[in-house]
Amino acid sequence: MDLSPGQQKAVFAVVVVVLAALGYWLLLPKVSHSHGQAQPAASPAPAASAPSSQPSQGASPPAETASPASTGGVDIYSWLPFTQQGLAAAAAVTEKFLVEYNTYSYTESAADYIGRMNGLITTQLASTLRGLYAQPGVAKVRSDQRQVSTGTAVINSIRAFGTSSLTFVATGTQHLTTSKSTSSGSAQYAITVTGSGTSWQVDNIELSSVGQS
Repeated sequence: MDLSPGQQKAVFAVVVVVLAALGYWLLLPKVSHSHGQAQPAASPAPAASAPSSQPSQGASPPAETASPASTGGVDIYSWLPFTQQGLAAAAAVTEKFLVEYNTYSYTESAADYIGRMNGLITTQLASTLRGLYAQPGVAKVRSDQRQVSTGTAVINSIRAFGTSSLTFVATGTQHLTTSKSTSSGSAQYAITVTGSGTSWQVDNIELSSVGQS
């Protein structure tokens, strides 16, 4: 369903509030990813019920819990151009891409680096990143210092959405080892994915501060 510009702005305001209240678990399990691998959360042990010496007074009915997607009896996804499953899929692609974006080795060629992102990025973005990775000055520093980087990523928020695109704000952390030292650093990016349903690809990445006043 296509929304008018006015409707889309109103819906976006509601979505920001609701997603903030629901928490990050609505997008992905609460885990950090390293090389795109989720760390499984430990399953809590079931609580044992101690036998009671008192006669049963009748169990109280369990309190009803509202579904996150229908808080207050309203299904917010009926207003949006994507489903809950579609949003989760777009977020997963975004996070995995950012992990791979900050993961590389001085022994890798540009083709190797981009090859690990096959299926995650558009052809246009692949061409752009291949060129940046292969720039003579950048490649020489990477080789001379014997750089090996491992990336991790976490999504912070949704910045914008349309009928076939979503822009996430995400933090990427780079753990860099060279022949002389080891260091870590992080940066926040605005990452745009395009697609529909549960099929998405990253189309653009830039620092989140770009274009922001």
